[in-house]
Amino acid sequence: MFKQLTTGLAALLLTFAAWAADPPAAAASAPAEAASAPAASASAPDAAASAAALDTRVQQLKAEVIRLNRDLLVLEEELLFPAGTQVALFVSMDVGKLFELESVQIRLDDKLIANHLYTPQEVQALHRGGVQRVFVGNLKAGKHNIAAFFTGRGPHERDYKRGTTIEFDKGTEPRYIELRIKDKLAKLQPEFEVKVWQ
Repeated sequence: MFKQLTTGLAALLLTFAAWAADPPAAAASAPAEAASAPAASASAPDAAASAAALDTRVQQLKAEVIRLNRDLLVLEEELLFPAGTQVALFVSMDVGKLFELESVQIRLDDKLIANHLYTPQEVQALHRGGVQRVFVGNLKAGKHNIAAFFTGRGPHERDYKRGTTIEFDKGTEPRYIELRIKDKLAKLQPEFEVKVWQ
């Protein structure tokens, strides 16, 4: 299927290139028509109709390229990250009044897999309930360890760096792991937890 999509996309791009390289006959004959004014005024509607047809065809080709690109991206995701070996990590915030996130660093089995510096807009999106996918990859079955380090500003505008770890078993099904930052109002401290979704 991948080969068919690739072949289809290549054929579509070649058609588009040939279409763009060979301008319509009306455009090529423009100098000859400029010499005779009565003929130019008679062929003006033909040129406008030809240009409209060309524009319609170009828009159809663009739409088809977008559809093929979407199909290729879905296929690429399925080939690169098969469901049996896939692991995905997400960052979320619950309330977030006691911690202002600046960056997160994630290690999987002592190997750095993600390091993200947050913009104010991204932090606002997390405060509004957004969830950020920070990593998608393949992982063999067995026991694994994740360590996440959060850096930011804590209560009373103090610099704050905390970490959390979790060990989990990776089976034959995909694993979705959420790194959640939430406020612990009883202690007036942020709390960092890792949840493995089944």
